[in-house]
Amino acid sequence: MPRSVNNVAAKQRKKKYLKAAKGYVGGRSKLYRTARQAVEKGWLYAYRDRKTKKREFRRLWIIRINAAARMHDLSYSRLMHGLKIAEIEVDRKVLAHLAFHDADAFGKLCEVAKEQLN
Repeated sequence: MPRSVNNVAAKQRKKKYLKAAKGYVGGRSKLYRTARQAVEKGWLYAYRDRKTKKREFRRLWIIRINAAARMHDLSYSRLMHGLKIAEIEVDRKVLAHLAFHDADAFGKLCEVAKEQLN
């Protein structure tokens, strides 16, 4: 019985990795083993950083909200506490956007929070 080699699948597998390695420098885009290692490492970084991205944006929003709140004589935690007491549910992304682009609306929210704290 002749030896069976699934050459078609092996070639497709190699093409998949080499296609994913397009744009990589040197052997990382030409040599199969090196390209596969580089691509798999890239996929690991992509998976990890999709999670990290969410954390980093939340940190950025909190920093922006805190900076804007301090211009209205409030700390970040007191602002958030005042908004919670006032039952105003605005997420940090929207608050940061208001703080950065619409200072008047953010100022009104700060006033509401201040009233609730007193």
